Amino acid sequence: MTTNKRITLSSDHAAIDLRQVIADHLSTQGWEVVDIGPTSPESTHYPKHGEAAARLVASGDCDLGIILCGTGQGIMMAANKVKGIRCGVCTDAFSARMIRQHNNANMLSLGARVVGEGLALDIVDAFLNADFEGGRHATRVGMIDAIEG
Repeated sequence: MTTNKRITLSSDHAAIDLRQVIADHLSTQGWEVVDIGPTSPESTHYPKHGEAAARLVASGDCDLGIILCGTGQGIMMAANKVKGIRCGVCTDAFSARMIRQHNNANMLSLGARVVGEGLALDIVDAFLNADFEGGRHATRVGMIDAIEG
């Protein structure tokens, strides 16, 4: 895949290694990776990292985002608090493809303690290679967006 799209990556301390593997993978595919850290293994708070990545996507500075923590759940919850973000945790490629095709997700969350490197890269590729189908799904995404107020 060759693209000029920008993607942000962020994680907490539990997912630094997997985040770096994903960053390298995306770079080889032509993505401009905006990795906002952290780089230190000291314990850190996933909500601030999820929010920071989500704000880059919501502002349009980055087209998509991938965030990681131990399970992917907490950082996803923080990201979804930012208006305009639709982020899902995925542990398989099928779900990753569906959140793009049916839910127009603009962020993906992964659990570094849940998926290994190979599976994580398969999930990332499925997410990035899928396109929103629109149609009846656009109505439903509009309904989700309306909940934000």
